[in-house]
Amino acid sequence: MHDPLDTNVNPTKSSSPHAYAMLLYRRAVHPEFFGIEARRKVQHGDYEFEGWIFKGGHCIRFQYGAISFCEVVVDNPTSLPDRGLAGTLPCAGEHDHDEKITEEINYMTSIQSESLSDHLYLGTYKEMLQHGRDSDSLMVAWSEPNGKQNLSLIDLQRFRNELHVQSFHLRAASGLVLRTQSMVQLPEASAKETPDARARRR
Repeated sequence: MHDPLDTNVNPTKSSSPHAYAMLLYRRAVHPEFFGIEARRKVQHGDYEFEGWIFKGGHCIRFQYGAISFCEVVVDNPTSLPDRGLAGTLPCAGEHDHDEKITEEINYMTSIQSESLSDHLYLGTYKEMLQHGRDSDSLMVAWSEPNGKQNLSLIDLQRFRNELHVQSFHLRAASGLVLRTQSMVQLPEASAKETPDARARRR
């Protein structure tokens, strides 16, 4: 398994909050578009989530029957496909978004970003690195040529009819700390039967 505390230098990318975007897809996105460092799958009842972490971003895939939905956060959104793209949200500042994946399945997300001074950034980096270790987060850390440290991590928490995903992306070049909090909310019946089974019952 890949060591999450990777000291290799990341290929040069912009770390400006204005370069970052969250892309929402109504289909699965192929992993070849990402340099995946670690992944985790959560199977609960009839639904499945998979989280991918890579340097500077993440992808969360939700699957329920034939329904697919993906949340992708990257600092180079133009490198990703347009097929299945349902929306693009800027990550600069603060944003909230919610939508219905189906009539019974809701998705909500909150985005917050800020640029910190070197001192505050370093303190936040150390705090989040420890949090990632303590909570067994999906995590990758890497350094710039000047020795400054970057970090990306995601936490997944499952509940009976919800999945909560929290991410942090810290980029030293601009002191960027980007945080997202997302939730997929399912109907109570989804814990017992799939959409296909419900359709047959009707």
